[in-house]
Amino acid sequence: MLRPEMSSSSPSVPVVSSSAVARSQGPRYSFGFRETSGSRSSALAFSAPTPPGTSGAAGDRSSSSSLPRLPPSAGPARGSFFGNKRSYAENTFASNFTFGTSSSSVRDSNYPQMLKTPLSVGNPQGSGYKSWTPQVGYSATSSSAVSAHSSSVIVAVVEGRGLARGEIGMASIDLKSPQIILSQFADNTTYAKVITKLKILSPLEIIMSNTACVVGNSTKLFTLITENFKNVNFTTIQRKYFNETKGLEYIEQLCIAEFSTVLMEVQSKYYCLAAVAALLKYVEFIQNSVYAPKSLKICFQGSEQTAMIDSSSAQNLELLINNQDCRNNHTLFGVLNYTKTPGGSRRLRSNILEPLVDIETINMRLDCVQELLHDEELFFGLQSVISRFLDTEQLLSVLIQIPKQDTVNVAESKITNLIYLKHTLELVDPLKIALKNCDTPLLRAYYGSLEDKRFGIILEKIKTVINDDARYMKGCLNMRTQKCYAVRSNINEFLDIARRTYTEIVDDIAGMISQLAEKYSLPLRTSFSSARGFFIQMTTDCTALPDDQLPSEFIKISKVKNSYSFTSADLIKMNERCQESLREIYHMTYMIVCKLLSEIYEHIHCLYKLSDTVSMLDMLLSFAHACTLSDYVRPEFTDTLAIKQGWHPILEKISVEKPVANNTYITEGSNFLIITGPNMSGKSTYLKQIALCQIMAQIGSYVPAEYSSFRIAEQIFTRISTDDDIETNSSTFMKEMKEIAYILHNANDKSLILIDELGRGTNTEEGIGICYAVCEHLLSLKAFTLFATHFLELCHIDVLYPNVENMHFEVQHVKNTSRNKEAILYTYKLSKGLTEEKNYGLKAAEVSSLPPSIVLDAKEITTQITRQILQNQKSTPEMERQRAVYHLATRLVQTARNSQLDADSLRTYLSNLKKKYEADFPKSEQVSGETEQ
Repeated sequence: MLRPEMSSSSPSVPVVSSSAVARSQGPRYSFGFRETSGSRSSALAFSAPTPPGTSGAAGDRSSSSSLPRLPPSAGPARGSFFGNKRSYAENTFASNFTFGTSSSSVRDSNYPQMLKTPLSVGNPQGSGYKSWTPQVGYSATSSSAVSAHSSSVIVAVVEGRGLARGEIGMASIDLKSPQIILSQFADNTTYAKVITKLKILSPLEIIMSNTACVVGNSTKLFTLITENFKNVNFTTIQRKYFNETKGLEYIEQLCIAEFSTVLMEVQSKYYCLAAVAALLKYVEFIQNSVYAPKSLKICFQGSEQTAMIDSSSAQNLELLINNQDCRNNHTLFGVLNYTKTPGGSRRLRSNILEPLVDIETINMRLDCVQELLHDEELFFGLQSVISRFLDTEQLLSVLIQIPKQDTVNVAESKITNLIYLKHTLELVDPLKIALKNCDTPLLRAYYGSLEDKRFGIILEKIKTVINDDARYMKGCLNMRTQKCYAVRSNINEFLDIARRTYTEIVDDIAGMISQLAEKYSLPLRTSFSSARGFFIQMTTDCTALPDDQLPSEFIKISKVKNSYSFTSADLIKMNERCQESLREIYHMTYMIVCKLLSEIYEHIHCLYKLSDTVSMLDMLLSFAHACTLSDYVRPEFTDTLAIKQGWHPILEKISVEKPVANNTYITEGSNFLIITGPNMSGKSTYLKQIALCQIMAQIGSYVPAEYSSFRIAEQIFTRISTDDDIETNSSTFMKEMKEIAYILHNANDKSLILIDELGRGTNTEEGIGICYAVCEHLLSLKAFTLFATHFLELCHIDVLYPNVENMHFEVQHVKNTSRNKEAILYTYKLSKGLTEEKNYGLKAAEVSSLPPSIVLDAKEITTQITRQILQNQKSTPEMERQRAVYHLATRLVQTARNSQLDADSLRTYLSNLKKKYEADFPKSEQVSGETEQ
């Protein structure tokens, strides 16, 4: 491993490579899976530099007695993870390990080199060296990695577990530069984003959790990384050091003040926080030093192929969780989620949080949605097949796990999942038939992926052992029966005998309950639950019972309305016999299933493609389904944000009537919209509507409008919320400032920025000043910005900046005859220009119970202040002329870029454009301008 050069005054520190997993004793497996004996233990350690005052020899003696060495045969050949599990396990754990360092003469060129490092280093008295030996695991490197690689970047990678599998957190640091880059994103089972990002970073060393590379049960992510980065060091450390709380503390302590706004973005990105905690702890250890407080530049970067939406914006826009009630589905996810599978739902969720930025990929999805909408047979055929799929990713995850112990639950789970696998593979042909006549390239590509011969090979192997009738069924008793009779007869004679015994016991139970029904003349029936096993149920009126009571033979009686549930002592004994017989069946079936699984593992990679295909098709069907419920339109992608009669998709779902539609038009020449209007006139709703439509368009969905054109947004920022934050001890105003600082630090020319009523948390003069300064900074960018405000003084910034457009929401005044006062009627219509409503805050106060004298004084003071502020903000004819020229130039550039009009239509458009330009000219300047021309 490369180490940064130390000063000449520093004591010499020997370089020691990172360590390897060592296991003193391991299990043996039957059929490559069944663990029958042995226990697992591991001695794991970081590579530790020798502390000052300690000789290298002492360190070597310490290490040679601490950690055994794995022979070269301790791992499978690269690329054969699903190979012969039995030989792999036996070769790995049956070896007699020796102590010492790895020799280059015994290295296996086909597998990452297993290296050994000291377990711990002594702490010499008086040296002041603090010994720290965190646990480390599997380490792999090419023989020439250190000498040939000039990079000094170390990357920590961590993946979520369980339902969060596929959520990736990364943190990287360049030892030659005090900068840490964080990222977190959702990836699919191919982990293309992870591999791409790592290739961009070109790391010297990659750190992962030791749970990701347990011998014989490595995660797919670890396997792919080792295959793609053969000349990179791999070090694993204990999972406990991937601690998100510690990661947040590190950032707070080490990040320089100028970039401290990164805290706002990553405070809910738990996996990148966990990665940075492990990374910094490891770097501090190998460097034998710590970073000074507030010394590191720490920044967050989203995935390059997706737009970045920070957690605050996701909350403000209600993408996944409703801010009023977290249990209802009045969110963008709720509007679009008509998925039929868990995988489709997960994909939709990750796409909403990370919209695409590649126009070609988006249009491919839109083509698919369009074909699904136009071809009803394809839509309903696909939907019918997709709805029958189970959670393919979860199924695959369980199938490839090697159990540490054999229990009844483990056996039952394996048998169940093999039946699920058979059920899934039997759906491949119906899915191919449904896709056979599709036209769009993406659907054709998915059809091609289903023609993989491995699906048929796996299914044939399964059918040689598993009955054709064994399938997934709803109901615990149905699935129990399917598991019992899953394996074909005549494969195992003892299994056949055990199943006959089980059948006889079940028949005896049914016969016994029938006899009891005849004995007591009661309508008894046999029921089953996974918790109670077989029990007796009866539905009758209590008055029909003798003495209004059940016979004393029945015990454990429960009653719900007129339904009785109970059992008897004889039935409990028969249930015990049934369970004992069932355990024998499961044990023998499990042995056969394990042998079968060991044979199909070499072909199982095709299921990753299948899960990806099913989840994507499910999401596209969900988009098409949402379109059928409303009048959505296919978006176009240009350099202009233009929406004709667009409406809020979530509001449409909530409202009885369709929401009021509004137009939007933003170009590079008019990229800054200032929106004014009274309280409750619709400003915040309009801002959110624009962002939601942008996200819908970039994930490949149709949008709620009559026509829509979007410019790809690489980042979407919002500053909408007006709440304080107790956790970070931030007032409303301080939270505003943190959020706007984050936007200013990270916005670029391709951003979409939505700011709602900035500066309300302080006094008016300071609020206007802050707003003005922020606007001027954002005006220097080509970002599309929508700025809603109550500060009408801010509207006059268009005098200085021709790319500013003023818009306002109209209101109407109606006479309230009952109270002899005027009332405000909200139209929710957006119009061009400044609002004509003056002092609408005072009007709202007048409607309330505020005393009339207070309102009158407020009006007089407001009039005086407004007159003083506006007296120097009058525009000149020259300014108007320059503004008209600017707008004409931007329209002509836009027409040249995007126009698809024919010659006559284009001539008409240009003629109208000329008339508008002349109308915008002040008459006095128009004459002088024509003379100059």
